[in-house]
Amino acid sequence: MNDVSQTLTQPGAAQANWFEFAKRHRSLLASIFVLIFPLIMPFTALAVNILIYGLYALGFNLLFGYLGLLSFGHAALFGTGAYLCGIAIVHFALPWYLAIVIGVLGGIVMAAVIGGLAIRTRGIYFAMVTMALSQCVYYLFYQAVDWTGGENGLRGINVRDINIFGLKFDFIDPMTRYYVVAAFVILAFFVLSRILASPFGAVIEAVRENEARARASGYNVTLTRLVTFILSGAFCGLAGALAALHLSIVPIEIMHYETSGMAVMMSLLGGMGTFFGPFVGAAVYLLLENLVSLWTVHWQLIVGAIFVICVLFFPAGIWGTILKRMKQ
Repeated sequence: MNDVSQTLTQPGAAQANWFEFAKRHRSLLASIFVLIFPLIMPFTALAVNILIYGLYALGFNLLFGYLGLLSFGHAALFGTGAYLCGIAIVHFALPWYLAIVIGVLGGIVMAAVIGGLAIRTRGIYFAMVTMALSQCVYYLFYQAVDWTGGENGLRGINVRDINIFGLKFDFIDPMTRYYVVAAFVILAFFVLSRILASPFGAVIEAVRENEARARASGYNVTLTRLVTFILSGAFCGLAGALAALHLSIVPIEIMHYETSGMAVMMSLLGGMGTFFGPFVGAAVYLLLENLVSLWTVHWQLIVGAIFVICVLFFPAGIWGTILKRMKQ
């Protein structure tokens, strides 16, 4: 009888052990997938875009999925990182790695400003305030023609070679470009995983689940919200800086509220509050955009319809639904 019961419980135990292993090593597993990802994509440039926008959605998901705050202002964080990285290269001729650091710092500072002004609001008011502040940032960058190029965007971000510890790599080569971007994305994976596994990560989720209980337990809810917003800005600023290097141009549209909407769609498509869901959402969104746009100029209508279907029938997102089915 004991042998029978052990046989019946072994599959469930093995599955539980697998999920525990995957959770503990989620950053490593995600990194391995990123390394082989260009081998299964139709072309490398699309793979690079998925990495960059997946990182952008990852930063947004830290605020939306894990903390529960819906922001429509993340385009300002993403765009600030891109513009400051580009300005550092075009106007000050700084090395690419310093330009990336400046882009990340720009995302952090912009998040601190927007978060400091919006963080005390709740619900739809928070979403509207962040969108209004983001549009103010859009207008500022649009008017700073001498620095940002205004309507024409910032051009001339030409990085041809990447020097790493004395080794020179051709950044124009698509595969080299992919793996340079992938190195930063993998670093972001490990940083985010460490944040979520830390006591602060537990506080973030506690605030999302029950704000009143978290406050009664002695946690500073307002400070937690602000710090999470700033951390989100760091990831988005890094994504923006990588986008500037990849495109060699920063279009003003990168600051538009539609870019904020993309982060929302990618997180919902992939699965908000999941570690790898934003990348799944970014891959699905960008693949649909590239494939459907070959058939019709009205690709947004079809992608929007697919998005509605996914939200209705897969409320946990594609990746979130897969995880739930595997746990059953």
